[in-house]
Amino acid sequence: MSAKVKRTIAILIFSEFLICLGMSLIFPVMPFIKNSLHLSATDLGIMSSLYALTQFVASPIIGRLSDRLGRKPILLGGLALFAVGEVLFALTNHLYMFDLSRVIGGLAAGMFVPTAQALAADVTDYHQRAKVIGWLSAAFSGGLILGPGLGGMLANYGYKVPFWVAAVFGVLGLIATWLWLPDDRQFTANPHPAHLATPDTRQADWRGVLGGPMLMLFVMILVSSFGLQGFESIYSIFVNEVFKFTLGDIALVLTLNGIISLIIQVLFFDRLIRWLTEIRLTRLAFLFSALAVVWIMLTHNKLSVMIATLIAFTAFDLLRPAITTLLTKQSSSNQGVINGLNMSLTSIGNIAGPLISSALLDWNYHIPYAVVVVFLAASFALTFTVHLKHHA
Repeated sequence: MSAKVKRTIAILIFSEFLICLGMSLIFPVMPFIKNSLHLSATDLGIMSSLYALTQFVASPIIGRLSDRLGRKPILLGGLALFAVGEVLFALTNHLYMFDLSRVIGGLAAGMFVPTAQALAADVTDYHQRAKVIGWLSAAFSGGLILGPGLGGMLANYGYKVPFWVAAVFGVLGLIATWLWLPDDRQFTANPHPAHLATPDTRQADWRGVLGGPMLMLFVMILVSSFGLQGFESIYSIFVNEVFKFTLGDIALVLTLNGIISLIIQVLFFDRLIRWLTEIRLTRLAFLFSALAVVWIMLTHNKLSVMIATLIAFTAFDLLRPAITTLLTKQSSSNQGVINGLNMSLTSIGNIAGPLISSALLDWNYHIPYAVVVVFLAASFALTFTVHLKHHA
């Protein structure tokens, strides 16, 4: 990598970590907001849905704009909107303003995350991309993992403090990106093996990328996000009611998962890709996640549940960067469209997974995870239908 490319990747990782840290800072304080302002659970649910729905709608549109206007202006706009949304949330005590803040936050995430992945694909060569996507995924995961703990500590000084701190993080990311991120138009097209077809840039729309094996990859993105959220959203309730996990037990499992996921994504993801290839790693991740969820459903031992949980979460954490890397390698153009669709489908899974799992949980504790297993097993089978040309 050239010095300019290294600087670009470093700024993307730094800014993505900050924006994800800011996003997750608010999670521990939501109950305080609910109780202090006498809001209902439905009110908070609508807030969350507005965020995800805005991200879903915005991501593919923003992806197309970033292909045409350049990545840097979109990244700067996303960071600025993120800071504005957090300040608005910190200032207001009215529900409709909270909702507006979450819409702004969803738009900011829809602008920043897929554009950052697209720029990373633009500036790296074909063989470096898995490593860089792994770093970005680690920054994304690291921010989400560390944010709740930091938010909980900050909330001791007032439940609005995490929102102010998140806004500061957004401004820091904005300044760093503005000052040090090179103009992406300075970069030449990244090297791409000649045997892989390059779509006509005039077809830089959804139809241009929703074809051939890429369609199945997008389906896998949707299923993996549904499976992760369907599994994770009810996990605490499930293990508490069925296995009598304490809050300490749950915190231990999630903390260990965060540490393991970061280590694997930073140190081993690129090696796993080189050893197995993206499609084989995706296949194994679907298989092991399905088996781990079955293990959780069948076991009666707390230690076994913990081990199976770590296997399931680790497999989920490998799925997204593996499929994302595979997607970006299928085209030397249209990276904004590809990553925008990627984020939109992830948002659908993030909306549908918790809603469906929660509804099924009221019926029977094991049915939600049985549904998750069916989706994961079907996805494992679908990986055998994807026929990609071997890399050079």
